[in-house]
Amino acid sequence: MDKIKIAIAKGRTAEQSIELLAQIGIEFSTYSKNSRKLIFTDKKEQMEMILVKATDVPVYVEKGAADVGIVGKDVLLEEQADVFEVLNLNFGLCRMCVCGKKDFELSINRKLKVASKYPKTAKKYFDKRGISSEVIKLNGSVELAPILGLADVIVDIVESGKTLKENNLEVLAEISDISTRLIINKVSLKTKSAIIKELISNLQNITQKGDSI
Repeated sequence: MDKIKIAIAKGRTAEQSIELLAQIGIEFSTYSKNSRKLIFTDKKEQMEMILVKATDVPVYVEKGAADVGIVGKDVLLEEQADVFEVLNLNFGLCRMCVCGKKDFELSINRKLKVASKYPKTAKKYFDKRGISSEVIKLNGSVELAPILGLADVIVDIVESGKTLKENNLEVLAEISDISTRLIINKVSLKTKSAIIKELISNLQNITQKGDSI
């Protein structure tokens, strides 16, 4: 039987993803967060885990290099990959927000300058509201943009809001709730239907609040 290949985002949610799989009997005993290995096989040799950059998870799944993937909704909103998003795994909880200096008015007549790690998501949000915007792609410390005058506002994920507060910024508008999702390759759902549906069912049972889509 062919192994099911699962792409998991490296970084802060990787440990939670692996722990979740362990709860349904899929254990990667050779995995270590200090290892430089990128591919691991589970104890039962039924599943192969591939660790990739978060933004690459939808690409691996869409193109069939992986059958399933676990990745944040923020990445899915930005990448718009042609995959099935089937389950909300209810961890990695945060919000996608527009943030800026206190009392900044979003409904302005001039073009809004927006800094974000999520340029497509940001542009789509403001376009839908009829607000003209110029989006500047940044890869880190987007909070600096409004402080230094590079942008009027930022679009970013917010967890506790502590970083915003420490930089005298606040949430001006909420775009979307964010959590980690299970995605499936469209062809794999047909060719490996039984095992993938079992995986979905088992994960849904333990996530409790999971919403199958």
